[in-house]
Amino acid sequence: MNIKKLIRPELAAMKSYTPIEPIEILGQRAEGRIIKLDGNENPYGCSPRVYQALASYPYYHIYPDPEQRKLRQALEKYTGLNQENIICGGGSDELIDLTLRLFLQPGDETINCSPTFGMYPFSTEVCGGKVVDVPRDKIFVVDLVGIKKVLSEKTKVIFIASPNNPTGNVITEQGILELIGTGRIVVVDEAYFEFSGVTMADLVSSYSNLIVLRTFSKWAGLAGLRIGYGIFPVEIASYLMKIKQPYNVNVAAQAAVLASLADIDYLRNNVAKIVAERERLFGKLKELKWLKPYPSSANFILCSVHCRSDSLHCHSERSEESPAKEIWHQLQKKGIFIRYFDSPRLRDYLRISVGKPEDTDALIEALGEIC
Repeated sequence: MNIKKLIRPELAAMKSYTPIEPIEILGQRAEGRIIKLDGNENPYGCSPRVYQALASYPYYHIYPDPEQRKLRQALEKYTGLNQENIICGGGSDELIDLTLRLFLQPGDETINCSPTFGMYPFSTEVCGGKVVDVPRDKIFVVDLVGIKKVLSEKTKVIFIASPNNPTGNVITEQGILELIGTGRIVVVDEAYFEFSGVTMADLVSSYSNLIVLRTFSKWAGLAGLRIGYGIFPVEIASYLMKIKQPYNVNVAAQAAVLASLADIDYLRNNVAKIVAERERLFGKLKELKWLKPYPSSANFILCSVHCRSDSLHCHSERSEESPAKEIWHQLQKKGIFIRYFDSPRLRDYLRISVGKPEDTDALIEALGEIC
């Protein structure tokens, strides 16, 4: 039996998403200490109260609340927005998928402003949609004019990450208002909001086509538990509550979020340390004449590489590779893992997550040895 004949042809042909590797796999590629700066994870981890909450939770044998009541009440207090506008999911990834399931019919289009988060085109294709790419400009600013030019009757959703991953820059409120004015669903992904302080969430109550997504993966150190939330117009929220999996957020994630929101000062102190280290890392990278770091409002820094392959140690091993990819490989040998994107637009770029001060020092020393 030819199973492929039964599979949707566009899914059989699509490229898979390229995820980062877990730390136990990375450990097999290097000896000694692992410095993981490839996933924009929080180097300080979660609140100590999370461990206590998970250890003492008594109802793992009972299904979670499908209406997420305690969770949404706590998020209402945290965001200052009505719980009727809030829905939680298994990371913001699930909410991206749910939003597209709600609005896309086969052949409908989404706008993707590359380079940006890879889940937008991935989820669009999984949901039977078509991705229309409108590249950002040379300094990675969203091309508002370009977006308006490609709009069609099939355009349903416009994705904007702010701060943008992997470039770290934010969009202005005026820019979002222009996109809202197109009448399409505008999804502003604020996964790194706590590091920038710039949000469009307060606009949601005034516009029926604006969605803001957030996550606990970054600022709260809960990436492994997969928990995010969205701020939706009430009408959209009601539809999403209807189509989501009933028990989509597990009890461990819910308990972890409640414990995190009860320890805000601890988490905000860690955010402040990461922001301070981001600025120090930026300064150190800028001192390397062959790297150009881009200013970031997130917990990572994108760098373009400006050196020749023959200036790298051991460059002959992979002489056909770009200098950025060769640096990525050589850092792995030293136990330092950063992100390299194998795409034409980012071929000579590296993204470095902000770690602890000792991680920065080790990274800068290794970069000096490599080039």
